[in-house]
Amino acid sequence: MTRAERKKQHIEHALSTGQHAATGLEDVSFVHASLPDLATSQIDTHTTIGGLTFGSPIFINAMTGGGGESTYEINRSLSIAAKETNIPIAVGSQMAALKDKEERRTYEIVRKVNPDGIVFANLGSEATAKQAQEAVDMLGANMLQIHLNVIQEIVMPEGDRDFRGALERIAVITQSVGVPVVVKEVGFGMSKETARKLFHVGAAAVDVGGFGGTNFSKIENLRRKKALRFFDQWGIPTAASLAEVHTAFQNQTVLASGGIQDALDVTKSIALGASAAGLAGFFLKSLTSGGESGLIADIIDLQEDIKMMMTVLGVKTIEELRQAQVVISGETSHWLKERGVDTTYYSLRSIKKGM
Repeated sequence: MTRAERKKQHIEHALSTGQHAATGLEDVSFVHASLPDLATSQIDTHTTIGGLTFGSPIFINAMTGGGGESTYEINRSLSIAAKETNIPIAVGSQMAALKDKEERRTYEIVRKVNPDGIVFANLGSEATAKQAQEAVDMLGANMLQIHLNVIQEIVMPEGDRDFRGALERIAVITQSVGVPVVVKEVGFGMSKETARKLFHVGAAAVDVGGFGGTNFSKIENLRRKKALRFFDQWGIPTAASLAEVHTAFQNQTVLASGGIQDALDVTKSIALGASAAGLAGFFLKSLTSGGESGLIADIIDLQEDIKMMMTVLGVKTIEELRQAQVVISGETSHWLKERGVDTTYYSLRSIKKGM
């Protein structure tokens, strides 16, 4: 099977397997503010990541590319929506384009359609510094995502089996590539120990990519003769991953992804410490069911819903939302206590009001 054929299979299986909605965000509840003393017109949803300012705390996370005409059309439509709604967009792994120049157009369309937007390049941790710079240059990218997908590779019939030297390669890339580097998990969550190593070697941000969204173990198991089902439930749920990484590194930038389905999930993720939230599966379903216009409408709805929730919470900025009081219960509370996190950090804190 060619790489392009595999890319198309991934999209088909992502749509058919769906998302778990077991992110742990259901265990997070806001402490209601009956006197918010705020108007929706005062809300400012700008956020800053790696020195770049995002107009919105949501972005289109990495999905695809390198699968011929079908992925070209998906990336074209996603980029049109990103431009119309002024949100950043990440492409899928560009290794396909580095190995097959014919596939470059399936990624380059993102920058062609959206010349002034924020675009993330994307490669796996097997990439060299030279390949990383080529991926950035291919798109005139503003940031680079390096994705960690050990479980997917292990379950993938033709996947990698040797993961030695990944941290060292990431260190070289952060020091040599000319843009901020975000390191992201791909659906199985990130621990505070992993985040510590990544921040130490110069990552501008980590994206926890928690369990509960698109499950690449299930996707790859559909392509295997002998399924490795024990990996289907493997990982750290998004809420737990976010909380343990943020509480360990309060001055570092953390991004949320992994099963985020709506504005409430986004808002909770930011309250847990994220500076922005990436959606992939939700946007892909929106695009396939409603086309470009439907996707644009869904993004606008998300943006407006976030503003309404911020109004009710009495928080004017994304930074204030990151200080909003939440109570964590259930399995997420249990996980965090076992990992040494005092959840009253979230429930008893006070919002520091900006000017």
